[in-house]
Amino acid sequence: NLVPDLKIHGLPPSMLLLPPTSGVTPSNCQGQTRRSAMKSLSIISLLQLASPTFALASSMASDIAVVGCGVLGTSLCHQLLASPEFSGRSITGITKTNNRHESILEKVGSNERFSLTTAEELGTNSKFKDVVFCAPPSGFDDYPAAVEDAATNIWAGPSGGGSFVFTSSGGIYGSSQAGETVNEDSPTADPETNPRSAKLINAEKACIKQGGCCLRLAGLYLLERGAHNYWLNSGKDVAGRPDGIINLLHYDDAASSCMAALSVGPTVVSGRTFLISDGNPTTRKGICESALKAKMYADKTMPAFTGGDSDPLGKIYDGSVSDAALKWAPKYASFDEFMSSFA
Repeated sequence: NLVPDLKIHGLPPSMLLLPPTSGVTPSNCQGQTRRSAMKSLSIISLLQLASPTFALASSMASDIAVVGCGVLGTSLCHQLLASPEFSGRSITGITKTNNRHESILEKVGSNERFSLTTAEELGTNSKFKDVVFCAPPSGFDDYPAAVEDAATNIWAGPSGGGSFVFTSSGGIYGSSQAGETVNEDSPTADPETNPRSAKLINAEKACIKQGGCCLRLAGLYLLERGAHNYWLNSGKDVAGRPDGIINLLHYDDAASSCMAALSVGPTVVSGRTFLISDGNPTTRKGICESALKAKMYADKTMPAFTGGDSDPLGKIYDGSVSDAALKWAPKYASFDEFMSSFA
């Protein structure tokens, strides 16, 4: 049956050196066994040469897939490729469309271990040992279903020896009046009264159900991206009290926490939820004060804040248990330290 299969891959039957099927005696059966084994190896090698799809599928047992290559996913791909620990692994970035593939490749850099594809091009037969799902809810009609689909159809599953990492948000806890501290085990918002949080809550459930893990990330930022950029450039008042507590995390640190989850592996992360921040909460006014230290915002002015004492104060993230479990620490210890470096 192998000869017709090889025709499909463009290989003529004459390329196979088939051993004889008769004349086997006790004295030559050992050699016959060796030749049969060589035949099997030759067939596999020929298939790999003739069919890129076959070669791709056979190598995915140790590959990493990053679903969603926005700012976070792109940073993660770049860090994985630069890490000595993952030097033997190939990275595949999976996007909804190929519209941004050129810009993603520019940011990640040229590397033979990195490739980009769309979910449609990937098909349903590709499985990866490790998968990080960091695509935002805005790109999906049914976000929980998208997460579950990736966990069942892209990830090789717990039996493959790898991890499925879903990047969630600390916003899942909902608002807080008293400024209390929350950790990985704190109750989340009521999905019935918080539709926005409901997407993340249900997506987390889908992830955990499949044996994955969830990283609840604090507010993400770059020098030119984040709440500070909008508040200082929009010219509008900021909704909320000036002393409202905000927890932050640099995009690169968010990416490194995902890499840390892959590094410690499924024995540590499977079925667990982690809370990730820089550990130095600030306030709305504090964010603006810190950003104004950077040359990029030096000519901006402090916005007005419309909130008062009756508005929610916010909450403080305590991710110390997560940091210890993942053996992770942020590169940028605080938003103020980061912005001060651009003074």
